[in-house]
Amino acid sequence: MKIWDKLWTPSKKWWSFGIPLGGFLAAILGLLAWGAFNWSLELTNTEQFCLSCHEMSQTVYQEYQQSIHYRNSAGVKASCPDCHVPRPWVHKTIRKIKATNELWHKIRGTINTPEKFAMHREAMAERVWAEMKANNSRECRNCHAFSAMDLAAQSKRAQKKHDPVRIAETKETCIDCHKGTAHNLP
Repeated sequence: MKIWDKLWTPSKKWWSFGIPLGGFLAAILGLLAWGAFNWSLELTNTEQFCLSCHEMSQTVYQEYQQSIHYRNSAGVKASCPDCHVPRPWVHKTIRKIKATNELWHKIRGTINTPEKFAMHREAMAERVWAEMKANNSRECRNCHAFSAMDLAAQSKRAQKKHDPVRIAETKETCIDCHKGTAHNLP
């Protein structure tokens, strides 16, 4: 019997064929799972999704509609995800995982009435502000860049506050001064 015949027996033939086929199928299934995961991330990253909860549509959305982020002379609109969901994939995924806590509270009815929402509003706002402070107001900077600001067109007070040297020294970030820009303060 030749060496080839010893190596290529019927059971080894299928084994040799099965490894690449299994790897190919695993890769295809992995890509499909990855695509489904990303699709669900993007599906839940829309203003329409945010407003599907009456807790948002009856409370903070009403305030947001009166803000400069909703309507302004430039016609630029920042939607809920623009301010509350990071753009980089890793940070976005972490934020979505943290959002499962919000789903738990939706199920429990923690903030399902305007009165309950008002009771928890300050704590919720403090969490958002702390997150924004910790990430140097990353989501604000998606749209607002110091390098693009026309300081001369700003008020004297704003010019002082937006001075890059002062900001570097104080380590202040957007949220330190701009709480209440899109929503009423608690």
